[in-house]
Amino acid sequence: MTSQQETRPPAAAKPVRWAADTVAMLREGARLRLDYSARSLWSVDRLIEGIRREAPPRDAVEHVLRGLGAYAGEVMVRESGAEWWAAGGDHWIRTPDGRLWDPVDEARLCYEGRGSLRLLCRDAATGVPQR
Repeated sequence: MTSQQETRPPAAAKPVRWAADTVAMLREGARLRLDYSARSLWSVDRLIEGIRREAPPRDAVEHVLRGLGAYAGEVMVRESGAEWWAAGGDHWIRTPDGRLWDPVDEARLCYEGRGSLRLLCRDAATGVPQR
């Protein structure tokens, strides 16, 4: 039997690792348990909002935002049958209907108060046009 990890496209390798590292870090450091469900993205959006309220420089939180965006991307993959795509160092999610979504950039938008990983996942899963 082949595992899910072995059958994934090469573009998934980095974001899957970023997501797993972030999940482990939050479990140990913040005692936040993320289970790769769409519902868990409520917690992720609130976490990013809390970080934003503390107002650290964006450069200081870029690594965390990348990991949280990758986590949201993994939720999208699992919820909608999407897959990771990569080009030029950027990573996107391609949903079965052919649309491309950028959860890492959406995490950055969340930090700026202009995005939501929960809504991005919902829109990707339900076929809502991109914002």
